[in-house]
Formats: sequence, structure tokens, C-alpha cells
Amino acid sequence: MAGSVDRRGFLKGSAALATGVVAGFSCVEVAAAAPIEVPTVDKLALRVLIDSAHDQFLKPSTLQGVSHQPPGSGRGSDYRKVLHNQWGLSLFAESQRADEGRTILLDFGYSPDALLNNIEILKVDPTRVDALVVSHGHHDHYGGLTGFLDRYRNSLAPDLKLYAGGEDNFCHRVSPSGVQGQFTDFGQLDRRELAAQRVTTVLCEAPTVIAGHAFTTGQIKRSSIERILPNTFVERGLKDGLGCDATHYSPAELQGKIIPDEHVHEHATCFNIRGKGLVVISSCGHVGIVNSVRQAQDVSGVEKVHAIVGGFHLGPAPKDYLTQVVAEIKKLNPDVVIPMHCSGLNFALEAQAQMPDHVIVPTTGSRLTFGA
Repeated sequence: MAGSVDRRGFLKGSAALATGVVAGFSCVEVAAAAPIEVPTVDKLALRVLIDSAHDQFLKPSTLQGVSHQPPGSGRGSDYRKVLHNQWGLSLFAESQRADEGRTILLDFGYSPDALLNNIEILKVDPTRVDALVVSHGHHDHYGGLTGFLDRYRNSLAPDLKLYAGGEDNFCHRVSPSGVQGQFTDFGQLDRRELAAQRVTTVLCEAPTVIAGHAFTTGQIKRSSIERILPNTFVERGLKDGLGCDATHYSPAELQGKIIPDEHVHEHATCFNIRGKGLVVISSCGHVGIVNSVRQAQDVSGVEKVHAIVGGFHLGPAPKDYLTQVVAEIKKLNPDVVIPMHCSGLNFALEAQAQMPDHVIVPTTGSRLTFGA
């Protein structure tokens, strides 16, 4: 993609940010609640750095104006190295408006080993990254972040920002162990490590413009037939700087109870493609993919949906519920639906049945291009 002008100066004007101190952390900003001016870009390319599978037999294709270029064998110049797949997601987003380019790294997979390995094999340039986005506080989406920063921080912008959906990203999470009432640790995003790496976290509970090219949905309203399917549990509170700030929660939420995760912090990352419409990227869609798209439409004022991309967390969905959700997605009239990660093979099959000419199933290493 063509180089940009003043690549390191854009953050000063990319969003209305209220700078402040949250829970004593000076490296935190809170996105202002004012309406945003949604940017338009000419082109977007998404490189799938990490997904759950790789298929070397996929053929290049173009569907509804969206180009899909798979990575072939997934090997680099050294035949002994190969793309790593894992339960998680990471996307390298390069957008273009005239001669101005921006690069956003959205989510970081489960482990730094996989992320760093795939960056090297796919030959993307991490030093071009203008902003970081974490979709929600699950380890399979932030696990590679600190390793990425360890490797590349000194080559990135001094004022680098991580855009997170809200304070809830930093809460401690656990997973059911299979034994009634018992849980296993699922970790928590450590903002102390981010501060040590000179990364400012922006809490985007309100819609926020990122890098002057993208925008986030802010907190997603829940108005569709969708429901949160069973996943993690959450523990709220702050101890020795680790966890989520207790002042954000009511006394009832702070009784030390481990409660089902409602994902109040999850947000989607979106691009408005000139002449095409919205590309809505939902890394997991716990709060509902239809809800996420509707929120993007409301925030942007753009009704046309060009592409719905990412994880939709419908792998565990019962058949009748899955059928109903896919029917609701179809009503949104997207040009393409591109399931990844936790969407599930069941979703891909149902979407292909209901929307046969509108589904692209990518793989780790795929490159998806939207726009001219």
C-alpha cells in the first residue's frame, strides 16, 4: 500500500479523547461521549495473522467484489517453518484513502510465539502499525500482545495507543472446569505491563475513531433475538494494580462473587468503504453479531453493510437458534459474510445454505481486500 503523510501525527486528531487518570493509572484515556465523524476509506486489506485453521488447498477467489487470496502452503522461504494455527484471532488491517495509509493490529491471538512466527512468514511489516485494538478481555485475543510489544515496541510510534472496549477488559476471568462450582484460571489483561511498555490505553465505551480511518462501535446495545452463549465467568475488583477498577461497578457486583460474563466491554471495529458500505469486524461477537452490525449502522449512519467479518461465537449454538440467527444476518443484506475463529463449522454450513453466494471462509494467512 502507498505510504502515508505524517504517519505518526494522526493520533492527535483521530478521536475526541478525554485524557484523565483512571484508577490511579496515568496511562489511560477515556474516549469522549460526543458523536464522531465516521471516516471513509477507499480500500481495506485484512491479513489473517492468526485463526484456528489453515487450508493450503484453498484457491484465490472474488465474491461480491471482495478478493480472497489464501496463503498456499503457509511456508516461508524456509521450508522448516510453517504458519501456526491456534484458538484465537489476530488481524492486520491496512487501509488506504488517496495516498494516505494506516495500519491497525486488531487482536493478538493466544500466544506470542504464534503471532511472531506468522508475522515473519507472512512478511507483514509490524513497524507500520499506527494503533492497536483489543476486542475484549479473553486471553485468546490478547495473549500475544506483550510478546509483540517486547519484540517491536522500540520500532513503533512513541505515542502508541491500545483501544479497548472498556474497563471490563482488565477483569479476571475463569472458565468452568467441568466440575460443578469449580473454575480454571483464564487470566487477565495486565495494564501494568502496558504502562511499562509506554502504551496508553484508551477506554472506548463510546464510539471512537481510530487512526483517522476506522471506528469502534462503543458499547453494543442488545436489541436482537441473540443471547450470550455459555463461556467465561468474571471476577471484578483491583488488587496490587491487577484487575478492573472497582469504582466502575455497583456494590452488588463487588461481593467477591464469580458471575457469568456479560461482555459489557466488547466492541467491534469497523471501516466505511467508499461506494461499498460498512465492513464490521466482530472478533468474537459474544453480545451478538446482529447487535454488533446494528450498532455500527447506528453509530455511522451508514445502512449498507458490505461485509461482516470475524468470530461470531456460534460454534456452540443449538441448531434452531443458529438457523434463526443466520436468518437475521441475511436480513441485514451483507454483500459477504466472512466467518473466522469461534464462528463454527456449523455456522459456515448454515450461512452457505441460506446465503449461498455470499460466504467466504478464509484461513490463517488469508488476505481479504475490500474496495477498488
